[in-house]
Amino acid sequence: MTFAPEFVPRPDRGRRFTHRRLVRLSDAGPDAVLRLDGVARYLQDVATDDWADSGLDPGDTWVVRRTSVRVPTGGRWPALGEEVALVTWCGGVGPAWAERRTDLEVGGRIVVETVALWVPLDTSGRPQRLGERFHDVYGGTTGGRKISGRLHVPPIPPAVTRRTWSTRQADLDIVGHVNNAAAWAAVTEVVPQGVTEATVSHHGPLASGEEVTLLTAPGQAWLVADGQIRLSASFSCGDFT
Repeated sequence: MTFAPEFVPRPDRGRRFTHRRLVRLSDAGPDAVLRLDGVARYLQDVATDDWADSGLDPGDTWVVRRTSVRVPTGGRWPALGEEVALVTWCGGVGPAWAERRTDLEVGGRIVVETVALWVPLDTSGRPQRLGERFHDVYGGTTGGRKISGRLHVPPIPPAVTRRTWSTRQADLDIVGHVNNAAAWAAVTEVVPQGVTEATVSHHGPLASGEEVTLLTAPGQAWLVADGQIRLSASFSCGDFT
């Protein structure tokens, strides 16, 4: 069983938030286009800015469990120096999780589509149910759509390539775990140019000092620590020019 992301269309009513930024040198690869880990940082930033603007509790903590990106028909990766508009909204909810849809636009045209599963945590770090205020602010864009919070863990085949993946101090967040965007850098390491779709699922945190192994197979990758899959990824490539 494989996960098939659904990219619901942008609603014409309800809360939508837009954030603009330029593709900088730190975001682009040797081909001068936005890297996958750059996209992950953009999505993290626009989600943070949207929440801060929403009027809800700024102290609430959310973690991303899964993110999918795709280049739609007629789309492309933003290039170095281009201004990207990120338009984000809530695409669906579950009892203790929510889906965030975000489009990347260049020149008013959607060039990349993304969808992410986010989970709110209580003060002990456990998932907590979505409150009434959340539905008041974000519910207008979901159309009542319910989503599953289950993560599929793809099995590791016998024939894989293995290498050590080192965590750096610069990769760690304020609780000592590898940041979501930094974890995407492992995928960037193995994905060839011309990626058209990619999905990354976070099955557990990566902590400082852990011995991490990066496993790869055609169209797939895993980060494993202490015998456990902490991240899984799938991707495909093609010609979208």
